[in-house]
Amino acid sequence: MKKNRTDFETRLWAVRRKHSGVQFMETFFQFNDLAASKKRLTSIMNYAVKRDSWIKEDPSVIFQFRQAIQSFIRAGYLITLKEKKWAANTQLEDVSPLALGLLSEKEYQNPLLVFKKAFREYSVQEFDYFMSGMVYFSMGVYDNLPERNIISPYIHLTKMLDAAHLILERRGKK
Repeated sequence: MKKNRTDFETRLWAVRRKHSGVQFMETFFQFNDLAASKKRLTSIMNYAVKRDSWIKEDPSVIFQFRQAIQSFIRAGYLITLKEKKWAANTQLEDVSPLALGLLSEKEYQNPLLVFKKAFREYSVQEFDYFMSGMVYFSMGVYDNLPERNIISPYIHLTKMLDAAHLILERRGKK
């Protein structure tokens, strides 16, 4: 007799069909604008390091954004795992420094380098811990600051957002 167990954990990724990381990123950018996402991430970071104030946005919006970023991080990790099937090398034309954003010229040519570097330094769980901590500290007034380096994961996330948008933009041109 087969035992049926009820699993009470959320299964955001438990889907019968196979999806690619690029499809997950497309979904992320359908619901979240690049500029608005970077602004909200910066706002969360600013309020997380301020000891005497908290973010004024609705907590449900912040929580939904945290979940979306966590799904985005997993999509980026999925892209790095399947890099052999998908390459995004392009030649660098005359691009203004404003178009590069935080990306270097090499990263602009091959946006996958951003994801490789980020996941070489931090695991998916460490990015999750970072986002959870930043949301926690931005929601209230606390005496202590986060105990880890919070600038590097923030920079990696910002660069990943730029790189993912660039990947989707180039994919749309093909």
